[in-house]
This record gives sequence, C-alpha cells and structure tokens, in this order.
Amino acid sequence: MIPTRADLAALDALDELAPLRALFTLPEGVIYLDGNSLGALPRATAGRVAEVVRAEWGQGLIRSWNDAGWMAMPGRVGDKIARLVGAAAGAVVVGDSTSVNIFKLLGAALAGRPGRRVIVSEARNFPTDLYIAEGLAALLERGHRLRLVEDAGIVDAIDDDVAVVMLTHVNYHTGAMHDMAAVTAAAQAKGALVLWDLAHSAGAVPVDLGGCDADLAVGCGYKFLNGGPGAPAFLYVAPRLQEAMRYPLTGWLGHAAPFAFEPGYRPAPGIAQAMVGTPPVISLAALEVGVDIALQAPMAAVRAKSVRQTGLFATLLAERCGGWGFTLASPADPARGGSQVCLAHDEAYPIMQALIGRGVIGDFRAPDIMRFGITPLYTRFVDLWDAAEALAAVMEGGEWRNPRHGVRRAVT
Repeated sequence: MIPTRADLAALDALDELAPLRALFTLPEGVIYLDGNSLGALPRATAGRVAEVVRAEWGQGLIRSWNDAGWMAMPGRVGDKIARLVGAAAGAVVVGDSTSVNIFKLLGAALAGRPGRRVIVSEARNFPTDLYIAEGLAALLERGHRLRLVEDAGIVDAIDDDVAVVMLTHVNYHTGAMHDMAAVTAAAQAKGALVLWDLAHSAGAVPVDLGGCDADLAVGCGYKFLNGGPGAPAFLYVAPRLQEAMRYPLTGWLGHAAPFAFEPGYRPAPGIAQAMVGTPPVISLAALEVGVDIALQAPMAAVRAKSVRQTGLFATLLAERCGGWGFTLASPADPARGGSQVCLAHDEAYPIMQALIGRGVIGDFRAPDIMRFGITPLYTRFVDLWDAAEALAAVMEGGEWRNPRHGVRRAVT
C-alpha cells in the first residue's frame, strides 16, 4: 500500500534520530536531498570556527600549535572517524584531499606488490579515482595499467598480475554497494591489496574495516560527515601494513622527527608516516564538529532509517512519477545500496534544475542521472513525500521545458 503523508509524519514522530535535525542549519522552504555531495551546516560549526580564528589564532598565535592542540588534530579527528568506519585507534589520519590520499595509498600499494602491474577498478568508479590511477601508472613508467571491468566481473578480473583492486564502496553513480568483506577476501586470496573509497559510505552506512580485514581506505569529510565544502579527507591503513608502507609523497610531517629538520627522510612510525604537509586547522575544526554529531547517532539506527527512507522514496517516485519515463538506477532492494536514490531520464538535467527551483535540492550526474541523497541525521520522512509531489508537479506542468533550466552550470 502506498503511504500517505500522514503515515510518513507518524514515522517522523517515532524517529529516534529526529532530535539530531535541530543540530543543523536547514533553510526554510528547502528540502535538502544532496547531503551525499555536500552535507548541511551543523549549527555549532560557525561558533567553533570563530573560536579557532579569534582566540586560538588571533590570541594564541603560533603558540596554539602546542597550547590548542593543533598539531594533534589529524590523529585526534582520525581516531573519531575510525569509530565510524570500524577501524582501530591509530589506523586513520585526516589531511589532504581524497584524490591526494588515493595517490599516496595507491603508490604505496604498488610499491608493496613489486612484479604486479595491474590496478583493477570498475568502469563506473568515480572519475577522479580512475584519473589518479592513470596518472600514477604513467608516472611510474613500469608497465602499470588500469583494468576496468563491470561490477559483476570484479572478482573474476583479479589474477596473479593484479597489485591493487580499487573500488568505491558505494558507487556515486548508482548507489550500489559492494560486499566489502567478500571482495577483500577474494583479492587477498590472490595476493592483491584492496583500496576502498568510502566517500559515500562514512557516516551513512555501516563500515567495518577491521572486521573485514581491509587493507587500505580513503574517504572525504564534506559529504555525510558534514565537514563543510572542501573539508579535508581521511585515509586508513591496516595496522598490520603500516610499518611496511612506503609512500610516494614523503612530507615533513610524515618524518620521524619533523622539528629536527634533518635533510634526509626517516619515516614516522605508524599512520603518522602517511601525513605530508601542515594540518588545515580551521577546516579540521569544522570537520570535527560534523564528526562529533555523527558519533551521537547509533549506526544501526542510521542504517535502518536510511534503508526505510530510500525504499519509501523509490516507491513514492514510482507511484507519482512513473508515467514520465523515469527508470530507477539505484538498487531495487534498498539493502543493497547506499543512502541515495537515483533516477535515470533523458532530460535529467533540466528536470533537476526545475526541481531545485521548487526548493527540492538534489543533483545531476552525467549523462542522465538524478541523484537524491538521504541523510538520516536530518532528512524527515515527510520530506520524501513532499519531494515526490514536487517532482510530479514539475512533470505535470512541463516546468523543466523552460529554456533556462537547460543551461548547464559549472557545477551540476
């Protein structure tokens, strides 16, 4: 039976995560379904950033590297993120971008598998991951190559020449989620390492890096961790691998004694070796606020709400918008996907722009995907009803045909 808006309002009244919505700034009249691209602003972030700027920087000046604990922030925030992704303390560090962290870990992984020349990934992996792999292979000039396969063929593509399997746990394009434990075990059985991109997973779906005996992982801070635009990323290295890792970027903060200012490089012990440059203190402070909120929500409750909401939203969209040529591109079984619903349509871009014009914010991914991110910390059940109604109104009234909605903007 198709639920009514009253049914969804009743679910909101029973939602144990509902109080967390008040911790975010959400504009009046907006239904925000794009937290999988940029998380909403936590209310406490502005005050925390102001404190860092006015007091710690403004008054403490350079003393705050010690007195305010700035130098410890990459590891401190990393340990908090570790709790969200099933990792041990000392296995995660925060800094640099996701792309840079992929470069570091992929380079170290290739160095750790000499004689193997293949990087396996899926054809619809996020492009920057593939670009980094292509660029690194070209830079090494040792015959390394990137082998792209379809999702169903990943395990079969892992042979004795594969050094690294590089996958995004939840696919950005479709929301489909890999079986991390199964793929990791299959790759390790063949002697390969696995590098997981958790950009669409951390804070949204259960991740158990330790339980899966995962090798390596990266993730960004500005999606479901709500760290703000351009928030620093994180990386994970299994404790069993840390001492053997040799990174292609060896910065001063990855040195065993950064303030000895030695001319030669000596790697720091543990995960600290993965650091490169000076910690981005202001953005790290903002990220920590978002991570602290995520830690307030039991992941089992987050996942249960996400699965229920994505399933309900897909049902509502099929009921209200099924006659206009939309195809569900995300998994039909919400338990097999991440926290997003994706629709394919030939006119996806102008339709999404018209929907945004009505205050329902999702995004578009080429060539034909409309993405709707569900953030259980602040997405209400009634938001899904209202979003489906808004999309139906866009289609019924033909609003998407207005030429202004077809003008491609720099960010889609």
